[in-house]
Amino acid sequence: MAPIPDVQVLLGVSGGIAAYKAADLVRRLRERGCAVRVVMTAVATAFVSPLTFQALSGHPVRTGLLDPAAEAGMGHIELARWADLVLMAPATADLIARLAAGLADDLPTTLVLATSAPLYLAPAMNQQMWRHPATQENLARLRGRGVRILGPAQGSQACGDLGPGRMLEPMQIVEALLADRSAAGAEAGTDPRSAPGPGPLAGVRALVTAGPTREPLDPVRYLGNRSSGRMGYAVAAALAGLGAVVTLVSGPTALPTPAGVARIDVETAAEMHTAVLGHVGAADLFVAAAAVADYRPAAPVAYKIKKTDTQLIVHLVRNPDILAAVAALPDPPFTVGFAAETERVEEQARTKLLAKGLCMIAANQVGAEQGGFERDENALIVLWADGRRDFPMMPKTRLAGELAQLIAERYVASP
Repeated sequence: MAPIPDVQVLLGVSGGIAAYKAADLVRRLRERGCAVRVVMTAVATAFVSPLTFQALSGHPVRTGLLDPAAEAGMGHIELARWADLVLMAPATADLIARLAAGLADDLPTTLVLATSAPLYLAPAMNQQMWRHPATQENLARLRGRGVRILGPAQGSQACGDLGPGRMLEPMQIVEALLADRSAAGAEAGTDPRSAPGPGPLAGVRALVTAGPTREPLDPVRYLGNRSSGRMGYAVAAALAGLGAVVTLVSGPTALPTPAGVARIDVETAAEMHTAVLGHVGAADLFVAAAAVADYRPAAPVAYKIKKTDTQLIVHLVRNPDILAAVAALPDPPFTVGFAAETERVEEQARTKLLAKGLCMIAANQVGAEQGGFERDENALIVLWADGRRDFPMMPKTRLAGELAQLIAERYVASP
């Protein structure tokens, strides 16, 4: 990615083990031509010395709100005005909670209230803390204010747990952040540091699902499907490009989080159901692009099933219907479904549209020589109550952009 010079990044470092990654983050930002100044919470200094950040950034590091030398010139206001963007990395659960509450009890939180620059958070915490309803509610509140959430990633954690909550790697943060700034500048036709243009979905809160689900049979095996998640991720990116505040609920994929999109990782259909219903209340628009398993093993076992019998009978039970549950809410968002069919594509999609009470449905054929799962291209038939539009075979990124434009048209025209 080409450098974007002269972007002034105010980096806030809060107290977690991922603070060590922030040192490399400073270096990576400066490699891309950014000017960086660092502020730290008191707890963060227990993990990494301020001297480290001073050496890497080339500027003194601020660690306290009441610094007599700096505050003689109202230093925190000067920093707040200096920044083109503010990045909190790592953003701990505590910092996220204080930002959501609008507190100004230390230097980083005070700067957030004192600046008009866009705010980005790179969360880092234990997987259970990330999943806690209080954390998710705080994130939803911040997204509603236009805060961009970068990550987190999923994997092994310092505490020994496995799951979502790892801070993105420094290069992932830099590329997501600068791509977002570059896209904003390109859309506005101005300097990349300019604020994003309004777009037809400016301020619209969009919830998108993508990828497959995995239903465990034993600790080694699972039932799944061939979805790569490419289409759903491309739709999430395209909606964000139109100005929407996007939250992506993703099944297991190897895809990077689209720039400026908040991502929640799940594995099973039940987990996706819980995540969607926990966030859809704050959504204006819901796009169900995930390939959710219709069934799951009734009784997954805790040990690896051995190859002892010539047959293995697995009893399956129905998974919750996420799309139907959202559409049936008393005050549902504008709801867009997907239908992946192997035959009678339009007929079966129209039946699904009417039976579930959807606003729109995007249908495609799978299992053919072109398009569908695990391919870079696709074609869609998009239906709504009194209309349709056909999109021929094309790359999924382009197709997602055209679909997002159509969704925006129909959303704006809806009652």
